[in-house]
Amino acid sequence: MRKFVLGDVHGGLKAIHQVLEKANVSQKDILIFLGDFVDGWSESPAVLDFLIELQKKQPCVFIRGNHDELLLDWLLGNNENIDEKLWFQHGGEATVKSYQNINSVTKEKHIDFLKSLQDYYLDDENRLFIHAGFTNMKGVEHEYFKPLFYWDRTLWETALALDNNLSKEAITYPNRLNIYKEIYIGHTPVTKINETIPVNKACVWNVDTGAAFKGKLTIMDVNTKEFWQSDSLPELYPNEKGRN
Repeated sequence: MRKFVLGDVHGGLKAIHQVLEKANVSQKDILIFLGDFVDGWSESPAVLDFLIELQKKQPCVFIRGNHDELLLDWLLGNNENIDEKLWFQHGGEATVKSYQNINSVTKEKHIDFLKSLQDYYLDDENRLFIHAGFTNMKGVEHEYFKPLFYWDRTLWETALALDNNLSKEAITYPNRLNIYKEIYIGHTPVTKINETIPVNKACVWNVDTGAAFKGKLTIMDVNTKEFWQSDSLPELYPNEKGRN
């Protein structure tokens, strides 16, 4: 049994199929999806349909992303929680269009799936899987404002800015980076720092390789750190703009 982690999908079903095939994933393997299944490319409803069926065939962990929560609010009619103009600019418009021909039964299945998403997953080796991050210095169980699990960027910024020469025993070493053996996140594409593959800083692994934009979807073996990538999403969806 292998354990895989996948970065942000953003409606790119074709990319999921590619990476699962490239990594030769079997039904015995565990798949951990870090969230943001929707908003960007045109197949958001199809992505959710695929994941709902996938969990019937093999062990899966689905983490809640901020875009997943935005879609849930929209499907539930909680429009007071959505800045529609801003959401549309960041991939929501493609998602709303993709739902135009989706029936009510399917929408209810998607609502149930989105409600079932986990805020985070902590495995038996003290490895944390979370969409964005957390701010509490004692860890995720002590986080007061739960939406930070899928909105925070300070964890990644802290890891990026950390002096590599600073000892973990130093009084100034960030407590958040000493709690877990490893932390796997998405949310902030590594393409923002001109990278195209998963990036490791301190104990944090960022596996969002920009699939929402001009990048690729990545799947990584958690134990070996070997990874596989899809084609760039604009190549898979040449007549679409994604979040570009």
